[in-house]
Amino acid sequence: MLPIRTPRLLLREFTLEDTAVVLGVLNDADFIRFVTDRGVRTHAQALDYLRAGPLASYQRHGHGLWCVERLDDGQALGMCGLIQRDGMPGVDLGYALLPHARGCGYAREAAQASLDYGRTVLRLPRIVAYIDPANLASATVLEAVGMQCRGLVPFPGAAGDTALYE
Repeated sequence: MLPIRTPRLLLREFTLEDTAVVLGVLNDADFIRFVTDRGVRTHAQALDYLRAGPLASYQRHGHGLWCVERLDDGQALGMCGLIQRDGMPGVDLGYALLPHARGCGYAREAAQASLDYGRTVLRLPRIVAYIDPANLASATVLEAVGMQCRGLVPFPGAAGDTALYE
């Protein structure tokens, strides 16, 4: 994958040097509340997460979660990308930003770039997003990039139903 550039962001493949941003995102209280607690607490666990998650996905599917960096200073802001989930229809648009990067339009910009890449470069037939129905910030991002809620659906590992956007 070539890096994806937007006016303010660079979306690039994760490397094993990205453990700090992975630890920051996966241990953020909002990520744990609205997504899941992956139990990734150490540098070694972050390396395992990268190897088994994003890096393996690039090899298997040609896409996955990407590191989101601010163009002007190279600061890692979080992750965004396209996730192929076993047994789930479509490819899932996922994103999570560090707290200091929220409220600046970065999530919308990264999500739009990921959608565009998935549709035009990868030619994915169906891109969806699954979110906790209580996550109003994520719903706002998805609606801003043209996705609409199609209802509530079960999601493996989730305690209740999940909102499906398409």
